Amino acid sequence: MNNVTRDVFGTTSRGQQVAVFTLSNDNGAVVRLLEIGAIVAEVRVPDRNGQIADVALGFDTLAEYEVNPAYFGCATGRVANRIANGRFQLDGTSYQLAINAPPNHIHGGEGGFHRAVWRGEAESVPEGGAVRFHYTSPDGEDGYPGELVCEILYTLTRASGLRIDYLARTDRPTPVNLTNHSYFNLIGHGGGGILDHVIRIRAASYTERDGTGIPTGAILPVAATPLDLQESTTVGDRIGELRDSDGYDHNFVIDRWDGSNCRMIAEVIEPRRGRRMEVHTTQPGVQFYTGNFLSGLAGKGGAVYNRHSGLCLETQHFPDSVNHPAFPTTILRPGELWRHTTEYRFSTL
Repeated sequence: MNNVTRDVFGTTSRGQQVAVFTLSNDNGAVVRLLEIGAIVAEVRVPDRNGQIADVALGFDTLAEYEVNPAYFGCATGRVANRIANGRFQLDGTSYQLAINAPPNHIHGGEGGFHRAVWRGEAESVPEGGAVRFHYTSPDGEDGYPGELVCEILYTLTRASGLRIDYLARTDRPTPVNLTNHSYFNLIGHGGGGILDHVIRIRAASYTERDGTGIPTGAILPVAATPLDLQESTTVGDRIGELRDSDGYDHNFVIDRWDGSNCRMIAEVIEPRRGRRMEVHTTQPGVQFYTGNFLSGLAGKGGAVYNRHSGLCLETQHFPDSVNHPAFPTTILRPGELWRHTTEYRFSTL
């Protein structure tokens, strides 16, 4: 495990010590992970000329990550994305969650997994250096039923992929939808906007959304809309047509999802420096978000993150699935395992 190191990152306002783990490989790639929020704090990868840059948006200090209004790099849960009005019914019982994105609940609530202190330990796995994070969410946390035991295994592969393996189990039925909320800018995190990035998403349909981001229940074709990203498309080409959401903030329905195979579902290319990122996942959906609400947020190394400074590809089950029985279920029951994998693979052209 000589390609994984552990250091102290700081102490939270509640007196909890937080570690930072640094993973590296022989290609020059480096990933830094924090115990707070199981956060991906840095992703350093080379461009076509071998120049290394950090392509993940984030902060310099623990105090900033304790607030983290943009959810930089974190694990989001128990339920990523939105739940309409913060309400759902499960097995005849009604639950009311926090309304932290009025009028809806988002990314697990006021506490949420993004602010929890996970505990990490380095592991040796065949693919490369790895860190396994653990967090147990008690019954009733943020309004969710049941104790939820979670593990996230991050691996920096020898081929410069950031692989994320999720595992969760519960003692009572509860909704679960974990994802990672990293923002990427393949120029470098402080390199300006991502509107010139080229994206492709293998999705012929999307979940129609209302003005607050909640699915209507309809699954519509992307054809003849700005959401048709089935062929390589410059992000900025039609983003201005998405006025209701101020940019891309949509859940795409992955083609031919089978629930088990980890398949390539998206590709992003930054043409000037030649960095390429593939997204592979076992999940049925992906939220493509273009940092529409970033506005002068101070980031790492003096960088300022403005609108469209980064993009997210959040692999997930669909938003508000707990209120849409026709969507792939997010309900986890005792004796079952919630197990999914996502990998961000970095290369050059």
